[in-house]
Amino acid sequence: MNQRFTWPDERLIKAAQDGDVASLTTVVMESQPHVRRFALSLCSSPQDAEDAAQEALIILYRKIGTLRATGALASWMFRIVRNECLRQVRLLVSRSDEATAGPEAGAEPSAEDAVLHRLEAERIAAAVSALPRDQRQVLIMRDVQGLPGRTVAHSLGLSSAAMKSRLHRARAALRHSLAVTDQPPGQPVGGVSRP
Repeated sequence: MNQRFTWPDERLIKAAQDGDVASLTTVVMESQPHVRRFALSLCSSPQDAEDAAQEALIILYRKIGTLRATGALASWMFRIVRNECLRQVRLLVSRSDEATAGPEAGAEPSAEDAVLHRLEAERIAAAVSALPRDQRQVLIMRDVQGLPGRTVAHSLGLSSAAMKSRLHRARAALRHSLAVTDQPPGQPVGGVSRP
């Protein structure tokens, strides 16, 4: 019942890079199950995973000529999918920031503030994407998308208590991850370094 899919072989990839449309179509079709699996493991929801997989396959179709080593297709596609999932998290973070900005949003931020804000959003997105999949899903659905706890629990097939527990662990792990990246080198987390 569990069908094994293999990545396209190097000759097929080379033919696709050389412009053979039939080979390119075959490479995209044979890569699709792997790309979807990557996306499901990295993105916060099945809908986001589907969007990321589609974007990654479009990039594969358009830019296969930029792939340097034909044997590196899997790692190249994994990076593309990861970047698409991170982009989706950044979009969600920026949308929630815009929604909470309110009336004072009319003032233009300085270039420095804009860069700092973008770097902070990227740091948060990277920390969220580093969470285990089960924690990442519940955190994004509850805290980023703002879904009610009952809806999150139902869509993930969890009891309310299990969802709350998972959300608590995700928030704690995220806080810890962000605190670690805030510390100067040699400074212990939550403590004071003594000479």
